[in-house]
Amino acid sequence: MRPALSILFFTTLSGAGYGIWFLLGLALAIDAPVTRHDGIVYAALACGFVLTTAGLLFSVAHLGQPQRAWRAFSQWRSSWLSREGVAAVGCALIALVLAACVDFETTSGIWRVLGIALLAAALIVVFCTACIYNTLPTIAAWHNRWVLPVFLAFAVHTGLLWWWLIVAVSGIDAGLMGLPATSAILLAAAVTASIKLAYWHHIDHAPATASTGSATGLDRLGNVRSAEHPHTEANYLTREMAFVLARKHARKLRVLVLASGVLVPIALAVLALLMPSITVFAAVAAMLSAMLAALVERWLFFAEARHVVALYYGARHA
Repeated sequence: MRPALSILFFTTLSGAGYGIWFLLGLALAIDAPVTRHDGIVYAALACGFVLTTAGLLFSVAHLGQPQRAWRAFSQWRSSWLSREGVAAVGCALIALVLAACVDFETTSGIWRVLGIALLAAALIVVFCTACIYNTLPTIAAWHNRWVLPVFLAFAVHTGLLWWWLIVAVSGIDAGLMGLPATSAILLAAAVTASIKLAYWHHIDHAPATASTGSATGLDRLGNVRSAEHPHTEANYLTREMAFVLARKHARKLRVLVLASGVLVPIALAVLALLMPSITVFAAVAAMLSAMLAALVERWLFFAEARHVVALYYGARHA
């Protein structure tokens, strides 16, 4: 599949935004010390709004008729894209209510309820986003059990590094600095890397789900190949559905994802633990490095996927 920049930025930015809100909801639900600092809560809400809104704008820009984007909400019974939109609006409303309640000291019980609601809503939005791709049986690289964990892991991992930056910039030791921050980043990075490696192993070794023979119904006759392609020139299908990425380039980009998204944040977190004076610099660098890794990972997610329609244009398996 040809990676579209609008979708890459949408899934990367909104994923990080919902990751921030998920962690904020979790902190509120367990009454973590960090939630007692209004400035940090406001900053987390604001960062989430900026990232999710930017992602939404990129998503709308990807549509052929952006002025008709509102119609996507009407298909929630059958479309995961529509469900994602409805869930995103619901999550934003919960965040707005939470922002309105931050100054009320007597509403700690409400904070916990809103925290659970925000946590659940953020998870639902990311779940819907993953299902848009996971429910397409015509693309084997997406139609497997690893897609949802990959989306969730990257959302939480990038969201956590945004949280680290927010707390570091605030200058408040809210129980997230030092060893707790390093441990959390190490755990999130390790889980994310493990899930992504499992996904790559799956798409590299899973048996082909379709061939030219099965696509044409002629496989019972033996080895089937196309004698002549349907079109003599490039068209929409060959540009969008039959994008080809060389294996050697894929390997290099995979290494970049793991180095930039896992190794660099871990190294910076350990360095900040040993040298607290550089914590803000380390947090900024770790966040930017992880966001770059998420963007490259999402580019690979599309570039390594191939639609079965490619079988009609020379591909042997899909």
